[in-house]
Parts: sequence; structure tokens; C-alpha cells
Amino acid sequence: MAETGTGTGTKKRKMSERRKADTKKSTSKWPIIKPKQNLQISRLKDTDLFTVQNFFSSAESKAFVKAAESLGFVHQGSLGPLKGEAYRDNDRISVNDPVLAETIWESGLGKLFTDIKILGKVAVGLNPNIRFYRYKVGQHFGKHIDESVSLGDGKRTYYTLLIYLSGGSKAKAKNDLSDPNDSSLEPLVGGETVFYGSRNNLVAEVAPTEGMALLHIHGDKCMLHAAQNVTKGIKYVFRSDVVFA
Repeated sequence: MAETGTGTGTKKRKMSERRKADTKKSTSKWPIIKPKQNLQISRLKDTDLFTVQNFFSSAESKAFVKAAESLGFVHQGSLGPLKGEAYRDNDRISVNDPVLAETIWESGLGKLFTDIKILGKVAVGLNPNIRFYRYKVGQHFGKHIDESVSLGDGKRTYYTLLIYLSGGSKAKAKNDLSDPNDSSLEPLVGGETVFYGSRNNLVAEVAPTEGMALLHIHGDKCMLHAAQNVTKGIKYVFRSDVVFA
């Protein structure tokens, strides 16, 4: 479930992300990110795929959702599998914010990559191109791979970072007088990130959980993956990439 979608078929065709006019100016309303202590990695099987529970607190996650909604999402689609692109139907925001990227990296994410090297390169930070995704009921992202992107000066992205901003139970208070038809108040159902092996066999299925980070290698070694259909509630995701140099 990442942003540079290469569709499936008899041949995998790579494409550069078709950039929409949805890049927003940075905002000062981002939540204050507290330092993360004792982050624990859960590696999924024998893959370059791992999760980190509670990377964002519930308050941080909700504050990011509020900030993203205030900027305004833009619908993102694709030309579809017949044109070599993965099917895609979600809403998206892109902001260029080096300060936010550095803040999240320094909060504890960088420590998780201390021992990871790729082609002699070490992880040095996050891509300042920060994206937010919103999937409403019926929206999903078909099977695709994420491409590695050069940022110049020998820097290149090699890992996708997804942080789920919704997911898990979200019980309403008894005195909640908000709109009963507001799907953002409903528990999220669906929206799993599913990874496939070389023979299209299921390798892992990750259910969105508020505040949980999911990281996986991308580029030539990227596993085919998809974002499953949302059947209830709204799925919000923070997205960036880990940069190596």
C-alpha cells in the first residue's frame, strides 16, 4: 500500500508516480511528536517487512488526521491494469516538509535502522515528501510495487514507511451528539495491507491499527502488495520513505 504503483500483469511495468495538483504547503499545525522509548520491531516471517506498535500515540494520530483534513484531500486514481498501472481509488495529500520528516526520524525511527545497510548505504532520514492517504468505504489500492526514488547527492529511498492513523476499536461516548452517519466515528473494518510472494501466494496480511508503523523494502526487492477494500469507517495513513546514503 504505497504510493508509486506499478500494476500487475504478464509483465510488470514500472511507472513514475503521476503527480496530481495536490501538493500542499506545510502547516504549523502538526502535532508535537514525543520521543519514542523502547520501540519494538515485529518482523513478519523471513522478509524485509516489519511493524512497530504504538509508534504514534492515539493523540498524535488523531491530530495528524485533523491537520490533514484541514488541508483538504484530493482524489487519486489511475489508468488501470490495462495501461500497466495498478487500480487505485483513494484520497491523498502531499506536503514537502523537511522539518516534520526530521522530527519523526529523530523521535526514534532512526534507531530502528542502525544495523540495516543496503548496497553499502546507511539510513540517513525520511523523504521530506510526506503523504497522507484517506480510504473511505469501497476504496482500495490494487496489487502493485513501490519504486525506489533518487533524491540526488547519492541519496535514494529503499524502504516504505506507513503509519496507520486509524484502525482498531473506536467506541463512542454515551453522550456523543455528533452526526450518527459520520463514518469517521465508526470502527475501521477492512483496509488490510496484503503482501504476496513470487507465485502470488499470500505472505502477510497487516490489519490497520492506530499508531502502528509498517515498514517494507521497496525498489527491485519490493514485494507485490495491495490495500484491501474498506468496508466500514475511514482508513487514514501517514506515508514517507526511508532514505539511504
